[in-house]
Amino acid sequence: MQTATSHDAPHGVRQVEIGPERDGQRIDNALMTLLKGVPKSMIYRLLRTGQVRVNGKRAKPETRLTAGDMLRIPPVRMAPEKTGEQPPSAGLIDAVAEAVIFEDKHFLVIDKPAGIASHGGSGVSHGAIELLRAARPNEHLELVHRLDRDTSGVLVFARTRAGLTGLQALIRSNEVTKQYLCLMVGHPNKAKFDVNAPLLKSVLQGGERMVRVSDNGKASLTFFREMEQYPGARLMQATLGTGRTHQIRVHAAHVGHPLAGDAKYGDKEANKRFRELGLQRLFLHAAHLSFELDGRAYGFSAPLPEDLKNFLDVLAVKGKYPEGYRPRGRNAH
Repeated sequence: MQTATSHDAPHGVRQVEIGPERDGQRIDNALMTLLKGVPKSMIYRLLRTGQVRVNGKRAKPETRLTAGDMLRIPPVRMAPEKTGEQPPSAGLIDAVAEAVIFEDKHFLVIDKPAGIASHGGSGVSHGAIELLRAARPNEHLELVHRLDRDTSGVLVFARTRAGLTGLQALIRSNEVTKQYLCLMVGHPNKAKFDVNAPLLKSVLQGGERMVRVSDNGKASLTFFREMEQYPGARLMQATLGTGRTHQIRVHAAHVGHPLAGDAKYGDKEANKRFRELGLQRLFLHAAHLSFELDGRAYGFSAPLPEDLKNFLDVLAVKGKYPEGYRPRGRNAH
């Protein structure tokens, strides 16, 4: 149960006791429910400026709440012209509604198109969660995890509190299998290798997130396995041993083979060459996610999108191998 203290006043500071139904929930998602009608950008600004506190301490968007926590919510005053956000376009709502690949009592899963954020905020008015809620206004949906805006593929939403807290607990304990398909620039020496390098996340002045390998970072592990060979690139399967921000992208760059189309951590010259062949975005796709919860095995898969498959076809024909080089493997071109 969420309880407000007796000294609360309308539009004043609220002290909310977190009940078991929000145990383990990210604070940004909780605030979007508790502050209905408040723009997402304002919620993230309240968090960024330290106005939201948990047990007296500043909270970050990724802070997870625990039953019994005392949540301080500051007064929220919205300028009249900002009280109503523009509704999402019918085209965006349809794109997400048509991307559903699985649903049952506890979960709804989509094959997220590239270019759609997981949630609104940081300059994005509507993410996948807002679009799904617009498409299904009578359903309760919560975002379980996130994909970067440019990453396509499997994205899971919870329809029940048990599904949300259960799957998030499995994610935190690394009991969820997450596999991605990505295109690495160049030719890694081995067809199968691991990258075990700690990652440190920082936020630049403009709010942009950057991640780098650092001894002061959090332990991070990615397993890479070659799937197909292409001129100047390798299609790889990347399986997460841990789930850090930008993990695959930074680990790939760390070993000297950044992902194709990665504007943040990638190779500018390679990206330019691939763009000329038709690659318009980051080549990273969440292909598979599986886990076991309450005695049931779940597994969700999303095929490589048409834009990435078409680019590989062009690369196979128009790309050039170094002179004298002979590709190996069943899918060599």
